[in-house]
Amino acid sequence: MRIARRPAGAHALALADAGVSPVLARVYAARGISSPDDLDTSFDALPHPSQLTNADVAAQRLAGAIINAERIVIVADYDADGATACAVGVRGLRAMGARVDFVVPNRFEYGYGLTPEIVELAAARDPALIVTVDNGIASVEGVAAAARRGIDVLITDHHLPGAQLPSPAIIVNPNQAGCTFPSRNLAGVGVMFYVLLATRALLRARFPARAAALPNLASLLDLVALGTIADVVVLDRVNRALVAQGLRRIRKGLAQPGIAALFALANRSTERATAFDLGFVAGPRINAAGRLDDMSIGIRCLVSDDPGEARALAARLDTLNAERRGIEAAMRDEAMAVIDALDAATLAGAHSICLADPQWHQGVVGIVASRLKDRLNRPAIVFAPGGDGELKGSGRSIAGFHLRDALDALAKREPDLLQRFGGHAMAAGVTIHARHFERFAAGFEAIAREMLDPALFARRLETDGELAAGELSLVLAQEIDTGIWGQGFAAPRFDGEFVVVEQRVVGGAHLRLRLERHGETFDAILFGCADALPARIHAAYRPDVNRYQGLESLQLVVEHWQPPGDAQPPDS
Repeated sequence: MRIARRPAGAHALALADAGVSPVLARVYAARGISSPDDLDTSFDALPHPSQLTNADVAAQRLAGAIINAERIVIVADYDADGATACAVGVRGLRAMGARVDFVVPNRFEYGYGLTPEIVELAAARDPALIVTVDNGIASVEGVAAAARRGIDVLITDHHLPGAQLPSPAIIVNPNQAGCTFPSRNLAGVGVMFYVLLATRALLRARFPARAAALPNLASLLDLVALGTIADVVVLDRVNRALVAQGLRRIRKGLAQPGIAALFALANRSTERATAFDLGFVAGPRINAAGRLDDMSIGIRCLVSDDPGEARALAARLDTLNAERRGIEAAMRDEAMAVIDALDAATLAGAHSICLADPQWHQGVVGIVASRLKDRLNRPAIVFAPGGDGELKGSGRSIAGFHLRDALDALAKREPDLLQRFGGHAMAAGVTIHARHFERFAAGFEAIAREMLDPALFARRLETDGELAAGELSLVLAQEIDTGIWGQGFAAPRFDGEFVVVEQRVVGGAHLRLRLERHGETFDAILFGCADALPARIHAAYRPDVNRYQGLESLQLVVEHWQPPGDAQPPDS
C-alpha cells in the first residue's frame, strides 16, 4: 500500500472566504463541495417531497387508508436500513392515526423481498394495503399475488429496478426511470421518510382543523440517520442533511428509547453521538438480529416507547452481535486460509474472489465478503447454503466495478445460472444452485476481466495532504469529530513525515507513540502493530479526540506508515 494524495478541489479559497476553516475548506473542496450552500444541513435545505416521483400518489393512498381506518401491513427487509424504515413507517403512520402492523421475512425461511409466501403471511393480518420498505422493486410475483387477493401494494425502495417492474403497484424509488429527485442515493429509510412527509402535507391540506394534531416527523430523524449510515449509501448533500439532523436530535437527548438503549449498552455517549457510532455501534447490533435470528427483535426495539422494554431488546441485540462476531471470526479465518493456500500467480491474476463452504452461515457472508474485498482489493462474493440445494451469496465491490450491473451482465449471458439477484454498485446479493458454483465463479471472473481495469487493484491510501505548522490541533480534531463522514464523503486523513520520539507497546499488540514535526510533538497510536518503528516515518493519520477522565486532548491515529519520501503526488 502506498500513500496517495487526493487532488485539490477548485473551490477551497471560496469556502474559506465564506468562513469555513482553511483546513476543512481544502477537505470539502477535494470532495466536490463548491459552495457553502452545499454544506447546509438544516431541515430547510432538504428537497421538497413533491420532487420524488409518485410520493404524492403514495400519500393519497396512505391518507385514504388512514381516513377509512383500513389496515396497513408494512413488509420490511432484514437489515438495519429495512428495520429503521419499518420503524419510521410504523411510528409515523400510527402518529397520523393509521392502523398499521408489520411483518419481516426471516431470511432463513422466506428469503428476500415481497414474495408470494410473504404476501400470504401478511394477508393473515387482513390488510387493504401492503407497504414495502427497502424492498419490493423486484417483487413482480409478490405484487401479482397481492393483487389476486385484492390487496393494494405501495413499494418504497431504493434498489435498482430490473427490466420488469411490479404491477399493479405504486412505486416510490428515486432510481426508477424518470425520477428527478436530487438524490438517487436515498436509503430505504429515507424514501419512507419522504413518503411520510408527503402524506402529512396532504392531510394538513385536506383537514386544516386537524393539522395541529399531526406529528412532527422530525422526531423520526434519528432513525433515518441510523438507517442511512448503516446501509453505507453515498453521503450526498441530501443524505448528509438527514444524518446531521438525526445526530442533532440524539445529541439533544431526543433519541428513540431503542437507540438510546443501544448507545448505553455500548457505553457510548448520546451527547457526543457521531456517524461512526451509528455505523459501527448501533448499526451492527440491529443487523445482528436479521443475520442470526429474527429482525422483528430489532424493529420492536426501535418502535418501543417503553425504556425498560427497549433496554431488554437492546440487550438481546447486543448478545446476538457478540455471537455474530464469533461466527464471523471463524468464517473469516477459514476464508483467509483458502486465499493463503492459493499460489501467488493465481491470486495476482484473479480479478474477483468467489468462495463457498457448506458449513458457513448465510447471515454473515456479506461481512466476510467485505473483509476479503478489503484485504485483496478485488470484488468478492461469499456463499453459504440456503436450503433446497441453493447457495445464497453476498458480494462487496471496489470503486470502478458496479456489482449489480456485473451480475445483470452475467444473468443475460447465462440466463439459467442466477436464480435471483439485486443490489447496488458496491453491494449485492445473489442466489444460485449449489451445483453451479464453479460455473458461477468462472462466469463472474470473466465479467470482471471485461469490466475491471487491473490498475484499480493497486492499493492506495488516499489522504488530504500535509498540514502546515499550527494546523494540526485539538480544535481541528473536534471539528472533524462532529462532522458527517461516510461512503462517498470520506473522513479527513492527512499525511506527513515525523520523527519518532518515543514508542512503546500497549495491550500486547499496539504502539503508543510520541511524534514530532515542525517543532511540534503529538501523542499517537498505531493499532495492530507491535514492531518497532524506524526513527523517521511517513505516516497517514487521522486527528482524533482522546477523552480521558473528562478531559479532551489531540491524538493522531496512524493508519499506515512507510519510509520517508514515498508519498505519491495527487492524481491529475
